[in-house]
Amino acid sequence: MRTRVKLCGLRHPRDIEAAVTHGADAIGLVFFDKSPRAVAVEQARALAAAVPAFVTLVGLFVNAEPTLVRAVLARVPLGALQFHGTEPPDYCQAFERPWIKAIAVREGTDLSRAAKDYQGAASLLLDTYDPNKAGGTGRCFDWELVPEWLARRSILAGGLSPENVALAIARVRPHAVDVSGGIERDKGLKDSEKISAFMQEVANGDQFRRGQ
Repeated sequence: MRTRVKLCGLRHPRDIEAAVTHGADAIGLVFFDKSPRAVAVEQARALAAAVPAFVTLVGLFVNAEPTLVRAVLARVPLGALQFHGTEPPDYCQAFERPWIKAIAVREGTDLSRAAKDYQGAASLLLDTYDPNKAGGTGRCFDWELVPEWLARRSILAGGLSPENVALAIARVRPHAVDVSGGIERDKGLKDSEKISAFMQEVANGDQFRRGQ
């Protein structure tokens, strides 16, 4: 199995080019105006034009009004939606797109209940809990909290970088990994060399996986 990779929070055409060149499976665009990685709809439309076939474009929303989600969908060819707030399952399913639900993980998080509640999700994205942030913490959570049965269909996020992603894959064996801050030189500014290094370390982690 090859671990899939989503690079999130891209805002510039050169970042799209780097992501595609280095083999990203998915690209995340952030539609949450409190984020330093947020994009406007027309900006996202221009970025989407540079994304080739077989690379999935994912729109990230945080407790957005349905009218906003639909307005984005009308202008930007998103292949999937990612919900990073407290959105209930009925909300997530209302937009007729594959969807991902982010779950903030800490000691005591009932992942079995989350998987049951959001069973309609294409995947769960497991991120680090923070009382003040909806993702983008730059911190890892305890990977031992992720059971094997859930890892196989989940996206691992939270503080991943070229320095730790191979180890994360070896320990958790997720379906996919998601990175934003770990491939940046500044907030919202991706670094092509870090993208390249991250992708290489994902491949290194997969080598360990295949050896088990």
